[in-house]
Amino acid sequence: MGLLFSFFAVISLIVIVYIGVNAANLHYLFGVVIPYAAFLTFIVGVAYRVFKWGRVPVPFRIPTTAGQGKSLPWIKWNKFDNPFTSSGVIIRMALEVFLFRSLFRNTKMELRDGPKLSYGSTKWLWLGGLAFHYTFLIILTRHLRLFFEPVPVVIQIIESLDGFFQVGAPVLYLTNLIFLGAVTYLFLRRVIIPHVRYISLAQDYFPLLLIFGVGLSGVLMRYFMKTDVVGIKELTMGLVTLKPVVPKGINIIFYIHLFLVSALFAYFPMSKLMHMAGVFLSPTRNMANTNRAEMYVNPWNYPVKVHTYEEYENDFREKMKAAGIPVEKE
Repeated sequence: MGLLFSFFAVISLIVIVYIGVNAANLHYLFGVVIPYAAFLTFIVGVAYRVFKWGRVPVPFRIPTTAGQGKSLPWIKWNKFDNPFTSSGVIIRMALEVFLFRSLFRNTKMELRDGPKLSYGSTKWLWLGGLAFHYTFLIILTRHLRLFFEPVPVVIQIIESLDGFFQVGAPVLYLTNLIFLGAVTYLFLRRVIIPHVRYISLAQDYFPLLLIFGVGLSGVLMRYFMKTDVVGIKELTMGLVTLKPVVPKGINIIFYIHLFLVSALFAYFPMSKLMHMAGVFLSPTRNMANTNRAEMYVNPWNYPVKVHTYEEYENDFREKMKAAGIPVEKE
């Protein structure tokens, strides 16, 4: 149900922009107004979520302990998976953000014939996730050329390396192929594996299909459905300089691509994609494990009148003895 809903939601977005541009001639709406609104929603939404998370009190240290913590001198402790110092936390966060270390070390559990409980590696998931995130980053970086004139040297170098294995013209970027392949793998994994499909909801399928639509429309626009690159550059430069113009002659595939990107930006703050910012605010990752070395007192604790067992026994001693319940004092 979630898969079908997500699929038709993405198709509906494509139909909306197709009708809006081709039939209603709403070029300015889809080329200027919606991108501005989506970008503003993204900035405000992400800032709000981060601010809201930052206000949540964390009175105790609750880091995920993926290794031996520091205790007695003769017990070897894991400096990166169970850091005791701030430098260890920084290294742990860097490994998590740049290399997805926790996903690399993750294992899957399943019942096989017997039944027997077996554990296996999830390295393919780690590789697919790593390929998806890094190719997405490179593609976004390459697209910055549309917002600069002249194009920075760094972006030109990234483009040259990405298109190193040039096949025909225009240049075939390897990241485009790897990106679509990685998204397809992550999607098929949710559809084919039974227990993953069982826990997958619309909010899991929709961003994958939306991102796939963004990638596919971009590939179609670059290699199959030619559009006016000069006009696109003029439109994007107008957006970034706050002097928007909508040149004529831009193919409908560009408006579809731009609208899907805008939908992704607007959807981002309210989705699971916010883990991009949330990982930095997670107390299970960004705190050192000093629980054995330091004592923490909950600042919200206040004196509470308690009824001790001694007081309880004094109140009900005779009744307890009559019922045969042992007491500490006769």
